[in-house]
Amino acid sequence: MAQILSRKLGDADLIVLTDGTLEFDREIFPGTDPAHIDALLDAAGEEAIRTNFNAVLIRRPGQTILVDSGPRDLFGPTAGHLPEALAEAGTAPEEVDLIFLTHLHPDHIAGTVTPDGQPVFPNAEMVIPAAEIAFWSDAARFAGDETLSGWQQLAAAVLAAYEGRIRTVTDAGEIAPGMTALPLPGHTPGHSGFRLDVGDESFVHAADIVHAQALQLADPDVGVVFDVDADTARASRKRLLDMLATDGIRFSGGHILRPAFGHVERANGGYRFVDEA
Repeated sequence: MAQILSRKLGDADLIVLTDGTLEFDREIFPGTDPAHIDALLDAAGEEAIRTNFNAVLIRRPGQTILVDSGPRDLFGPTAGHLPEALAEAGTAPEEVDLIFLTHLHPDHIAGTVTPDGQPVFPNAEMVIPAAEIAFWSDAARFAGDETLSGWQQLAAAVLAAYEGRIRTVTDAGEIAPGMTALPLPGHTPGHSGFRLDVGDESFVHAADIVHAQALQLADPDVGVVFDVDADTARASRKRLLDMLATDGIRFSGGHILRPAFGHVERANGGYRFVDEA
C-alpha cells in the first residue's frame, strides 16, 4: 500500500506520510458513554475506532521540512513505516533541512532517533514549541508514573540527540517562511499545529486536536485520555474546528484517516470531514 498522499499549495509540495495505523479501545475516551461511542461509529459507518499516525513532508524551492516523525517501533507492527514513506516520497533523511515537532508525545518524536538515541536526520534544524520543552524537561513532574516517565525519557533523548540545533517557537511564531505555529494547548501545554500560507492559498495541520475522526468531529466534547488538560484541549478543538469550517481552509492532522486532505463543515450540531476531491 502506498504510504504517501500529495497535494500542491502554490510552490509547495504537501505530502502526508502515513507512518501506520491503530485501532483505539473505548477506554481511551474516558467520560464518554460507550453507547454514545457506538452511536457515533454507526453514524460514520465505522465498526472500529480507527486512527492513523501521520507525518507531513513539505518541499519548497530550497527547503525540505518534516513535521513529526511517527512512533518508530514503539506501537507494534502496524506503525513505524516513516522510512518507507520518505523513500516513496523520494526524500532521504539527509535532505531534511528542518523538523517541526507539534509536541513531544512518543508517536510524534520517536522516529527522529534510533533505538540507541542517535539522530536520524543529520542535517536538520529542529523547531519545538517552547512550552513543550519546559514541560517535558522536568523529570520530577512524571515521577511515580511509569508510562509518563518513559515518555519523558524519550523526549529527553530527542532533545539530547539534536542539542545545538534546536530552535524554540512561541505563540504563532515563524517556523519557516510562510509557516507559523498554531497554538492548540490542552493536549499538552505546548501542543501546536501549523499554518502554511503560500500566495492566496492556505493549509492548516491540526496536530492532535482530533485522535478519532469518527468521534471527535461529530462530537468535539469527546476527550481522549492522552490530554493533559481535557477541558483546555476541548476548548482548543472547538475553536479550531469552528475556524476551519468558517474559513473553509484545507487541513489535515496527525491522526486524520486517508485520504487525509480535506475540509471541515458543520453537520448535525458538530462537524464532518469532507475529503478533498
